[in-house]
Amino acid sequence: MDKIARFKQTCPFLGRTKNSTLRNLSTSSSPRFPSLTALTERATKCPVMGPALNVRSKEIVAGYASVAANSDVALIHKEKGVFPPPGATVEMCPHASAARAAARMADDLAAAAEKKKGHFTSAAPRDEAAQAAAAGCPFHVKAAADAAAARKAAAAPAPVKAKEDGGFNYESFYVNELDKKHQDKSYRYFNNINRLAAKFPVAHTSNVKDEVEVWCANDYLGMGNNPVVLETMHRTLDKYGHGAGGTRNIAGNGAMHLSLEQELATLHRKPAALVFSSCYVANDATLSTLGAKLPGCIFFSDTMNHASMIQGMRHSGAKRVLFKHNDLEDLENKLKQYPKDTPKVIAFESVYSMCGSIGPIKEICDLAEQYGALTFLDEVHAVGLYGPRGAGVAEHLDYDAHVAAGESPHPIKGSVMDRVDIITGTLGKAYGAVGGYIAGSDDFVDMIRSYAPGFIFTTSLPPATVAGARASVVYQKHYVGDRQLKQVNVREVKRRFAELDVPVVPGPSHIVPVLVGDAALAKAASDKLLAEHNIYVQSINYPTVARGEERLRITVTPRHTLEQMDKLVRAVDKIFAELKINRLADWKALGGRAGVGLTAGAEEAHVDPMWTEEQLGLLDGTSPRTLRNGEAAVVDAMAVGQARAVFDNLLGPISGKLQSERSVLASSTPAAANPARPAARKVVKMKTGGVPMSEDIPLPPPDVSASA
Repeated sequence: MDKIARFKQTCPFLGRTKNSTLRNLSTSSSPRFPSLTALTERATKCPVMGPALNVRSKEIVAGYASVAANSDVALIHKEKGVFPPPGATVEMCPHASAARAAARMADDLAAAAEKKKGHFTSAAPRDEAAQAAAAGCPFHVKAAADAAAARKAAAAPAPVKAKEDGGFNYESFYVNELDKKHQDKSYRYFNNINRLAAKFPVAHTSNVKDEVEVWCANDYLGMGNNPVVLETMHRTLDKYGHGAGGTRNIAGNGAMHLSLEQELATLHRKPAALVFSSCYVANDATLSTLGAKLPGCIFFSDTMNHASMIQGMRHSGAKRVLFKHNDLEDLENKLKQYPKDTPKVIAFESVYSMCGSIGPIKEICDLAEQYGALTFLDEVHAVGLYGPRGAGVAEHLDYDAHVAAGESPHPIKGSVMDRVDIITGTLGKAYGAVGGYIAGSDDFVDMIRSYAPGFIFTTSLPPATVAGARASVVYQKHYVGDRQLKQVNVREVKRRFAELDVPVVPGPSHIVPVLVGDAALAKAASDKLLAEHNIYVQSINYPTVARGEERLRITVTPRHTLEQMDKLVRAVDKIFAELKINRLADWKALGGRAGVGLTAGAEEAHVDPMWTEEQLGLLDGTSPRTLRNGEAAVVDAMAVGQARAVFDNLLGPISGKLQSERSVLASSTPAAANPARPAARKVVKMKTGGVPMSEDIPLPPPDVSASA
């Protein structure tokens, strides 16, 4: 602050900013780019240093990671008409001081790029830093020393210092644990993204005027703002209020909850279903209860199962045997080691969300019958998206039979969905709501309801949320067009990426995982997409995926327009070029990774999509058409009528134009003249919450280089 304060009188930008704001900005992370301080982000907008930061940051993987050397800074100042006094040094310049932090980050990215190419050595970054320092770069002198100190500290984690009173130093422990996450690049950053109901898939950031296109949300079909869903929620809120009032057995077991469970049971053609606060809780509670209650139970778990399933099995105390991902031979070899009368549960998923692979459900059911096991199928990333009624992959595998069965609640004997013993799903992804559920036999569901603490001791979901979820399920049961258009758009984005040699992990599902292969580069790519293109795609790092398999997980929806897809593809291609991220050809040369580049020749391995061209309506011309900018999404009138009708007994009949909005007029009375209006509260700054944006440095908004 002392150095910055010296220049407040001479710098037109710093001069208009309060000291308190500068202090906040220099000690807090940027809300949009948490790897930078807020002040560094503002420095990128400076007319003097902004262009230098932008140009030099694009050279980070070329080995020269400094933002500017002494001569560069002098030249920039001269071109901009800034003449430092005699004896002035780079350290005295606030712009160069801010750039120093960017140079250190660029060094880290350069080292990460070397590792990505497969010939990284611990000496590489030290040699580059030494060469740059010898060439006169003032930033690398300090950066090289800092890097050496950091490597030494990482080799031996700091012990937790005891408090002066002899007690355990909890805060020191927290800091050390967080340092580990920062050092291995697995620290998670949480962007402030606020999806706009009227503009899906557009959202605003911490600044309500700063809008971005969202390409990673799990609201796969845009049902979070479907008009019949919103209308139903408004009506329910007006009649039943906000909260449920308690747990399911204490005032929280209403008609909305019971009717949703019946709807879900019918969806999967099972006798019963049970709703939880989330599918994480549903998986954890169900598997832990099963494992604890079944005598001598053994779980057989796919190595790529979701964390909720893993935790549930661990919490049960039962034995857990892992089998290789989707490897039927490995599964059978492990099943045959135990007597048939030993209780067994095979736990697996239909769609694996980070790689896009699909589990061999039918074949696993065959093994389960042969070796006396229950099947536990997680359809979280499939419900709403597969099958003629949206029941998931198990339904999709017998597509025509389920079309013929219509809305019958009875199982189709011998179908894959009928053979699965336990199905779990979510209301928080394709259905655009929140909550999770299980479906199975009457007695199984009743046992979980009676014994699972995760169900018994949790406050029930709010009635409006439950009603909105049911409206969404019913709508998707009767309208296949959203599912079809999503898959059509997914095919187009995958095709465009393939043409540009952008490496997509091959798979038959709707998941579009773009392989980066390095944690720092994945974060940098995500930041640059957001900063320079207003595209939000979250980077996926360890432990969600294995180290070295970091990626950008792109979600394509039926509401993304052709122009938005064009923009995404161009932006990703540009970012790959600027950061020199491996293309498909590069991964082939390295022998492949994460399913990418494992085949010889120029083409990637072909994987048939789950949806056929006939099912998508591509053969008879009934397939929905990709939207263009300005076009409204299709809202199916028949499906709206069905979704409204199921609430006639509770909310009363309704017809006519959809009423998806409830207008609340803001008062025009000045705050001082309105005694009922409380005084503005002081904002408490949290480390994880960034800097309040009410006071900002008034700088022009050129492009921001997120890697600077």
